[in-house]
Amino acid sequence: MATAELAGKHLVLGMTGGIACYKIAELTRLLTKAGATVQVVMTEAATQFITPVTMQALSGRPVYTSQWDARVPNNMAHIDLSREADAIVIAPASTDFLARLAHGMADDLLSTLCIARDCPLLVVPAMNRQMWQNPATQRNVAQLRADGIEVLGPDSGPQACGEVGDGRMLEAAASYEAIASFFSPKILAGRRVLLTAGPTFEPLDPVRGITNRSSGKMGFALARAAQQAGADVHLVAGPVALDTPWGVFREDVQTAQQMHDAVMHAVADADIFIGVAAVADWRVDHVSEQKIKKSAERALPSFSFVENSDILAAVAKLPKPPFTVGFAAESDNLDVHGEQKRARKNVPLLIGNLGPQTFGLDDNEVILFEAGKATKLPRADKQTLARALITEIAKRLPPVAGPVL
Repeated sequence: MATAELAGKHLVLGMTGGIACYKIAELTRLLTKAGATVQVVMTEAATQFITPVTMQALSGRPVYTSQWDARVPNNMAHIDLSREADAIVIAPASTDFLARLAHGMADDLLSTLCIARDCPLLVVPAMNRQMWQNPATQRNVAQLRADGIEVLGPDSGPQACGEVGDGRMLEAAASYEAIASFFSPKILAGRRVLLTAGPTFEPLDPVRGITNRSSGKMGFALARAAQQAGADVHLVAGPVALDTPWGVFREDVQTAQQMHDAVMHAVADADIFIGVAAVADWRVDHVSEQKIKKSAERALPSFSFVENSDILAAVAKLPKPPFTVGFAAESDNLDVHGEQKRARKNVPLLIGNLGPQTFGLDDNEVILFEAGKATKLPRADKQTLARALITEIAKRLPPVAGPVL
């Protein structure tokens, strides 16, 4: 999460009855941490699972539970509470509440807010798997989608009732990601982005290998930013300890050759390729089948190397390549080495940084190299920088081809 990425947004967070109410405490914390103001509205059933006092403490605002609440001067909470909102988010959204929304019922404060709104409505379902699979529920959800309501989830997994299946509410972090994505400008709508991230690992024997210090944070931040910008994102990731960004398809690999094969298999469908991964230039020509033992009687092991495939150059050389963006992590003379690499790889845009100064950190500073031009972006946290880079990439794309008439 980038600092204050929801700054200026005001959300009405509606809570209905369900054990998943406990997740909304964390969701409220995440939303406020990102700069949003959160006005909590609870149904009577929701107050049986978590108290209004808890939600007031977390949101920093009074909680509303009744349509007859006299704290609103005109006694019209169902109108006034939504007028300042950028969106209403119902989480958890129970089976009953989804049904009432689908049929336009307005018999309490929260349902009346939803009917009287003039802002977007997002619902985060939470229910037992059989309740979710029930034909009536599926009809209601289809109607909500047809009415332009965003349905986020549900997830699949263990449920409070002890059963396992669809209907489980998204975790708080995933709900936050879906909400943040909703508010992001869709400058890559309809585009397909393929990108690589993280290091590769080149084995020497079954337990040892050669890798590098790349954390994958920049690549994962770019995958998240591209998804939020509306793209269909395929992330090919080396060995990293990072969570998959919301809405991103992730394919895990280990070696440079595996990464090359994964990219070449998927690149035909890509409009944009972003090579962020720190791919090993070499691998040993023979991997020992057994662990190489250390022994006083044996000489130190020696290895011969072969060059790995150049993924970025291979994509750029395709007959019809996607818009290809490279990354260069240099240890010195970035201005010179960055442009030389861009020209050598024949890519329209290369993003350079001083790798040893940024590996593993949460912020970065980069230079954009293109033919005859270098543009420095200000230092920022990697998620903020990723959004800036996606904006720069979008500016350089050819227009989407329209239908042939």
